[in-house]
Amino acid sequence: MIIDGHQHFWDPARADYPWMEADELAPIRRAFGPADLAPLMKANGIDASILVQCRSALEETEEFLHIAHENPFVVGVVGWADLTDGALDETLDRLRALPGGGRLVGIRHQVHDEADPDWLLREDVQRGLTAVFARDLAYDLLVRTRELPAAIATAQAFPQARFVLDHAAKPPIADGGSAEWTDGIAALAACGNVWCKISGLATEAVWNDWDAERLFPFVEHAAKCFGEDRLIYGSDWPVCLLAGGYGEIKSALEGCLEKLGSGVREKAFGANAKAAYRLG
Repeated sequence: MIIDGHQHFWDPARADYPWMEADELAPIRRAFGPADLAPLMKANGIDASILVQCRSALEETEEFLHIAHENPFVVGVVGWADLTDGALDETLDRLRALPGGGRLVGIRHQVHDEADPDWLLREDVQRGLTAVFARDLAYDLLVRTRELPAAIATAQAFPQARFVLDHAAKPPIADGGSAEWTDGIAALAACGNVWCKISGLATEAVWNDWDAERLFPFVEHAAKCFGEDRLIYGSDWPVCLLAGGYGEIKSALEGCLEKLGSGVREKAFGANAKAAYRLG
């Protein structure tokens, strides 16, 4: 099974997405759903996908589980739930009991939008993570370089848990990279219980001036740190459309991974997502 480990659906006419308000995001400020993605996946040889949260709302998680129930190609949902809610245990159990609830494979919060870089280390957040991991769910880390120290401490605090780093922590590709990102990624990978998504990289470069060659050093560093068993390919569609089409993004990242070895590419396009998210 060839898996796209990171994609989204949304409809700004039906819900608010605060992160989408910037003028430069106007090209993707419209509805995207399963009927839009399915033909792109077929054309690019992708069999299945992981649908990932876009806003901090339980209603979205419920909707995504319904979509997964109705669309077999969505083999996993990384939804949102309030980690600071004292009733999180009951909320997670309720979500898993819904139609499609068996496809809830992880939880995510937009940590890099929090004012506090140590948000993950708050006592109530750590208590919420305990509830997530008690249900054998993964936790997706949506962080940038600023939040990497807290992500590292969190991964160390839950050594038996599974974490998935989204977009390789959004390296500053447009600025040529940074030592802080390079060192932070290495330290996070050393935890051993974190997978890294090779996704969202083109949109961290200059949107109209990038190519696979410029992405490769960042993919190569992630591969060096995480190894071939902990890299996961993701399109980050439709966010990726800001920088390139579905096929263009897939081709570029697949080329980067292929340069590291056919085994690296093959695992990143399937087996590693299955392991990280405990897919059946």
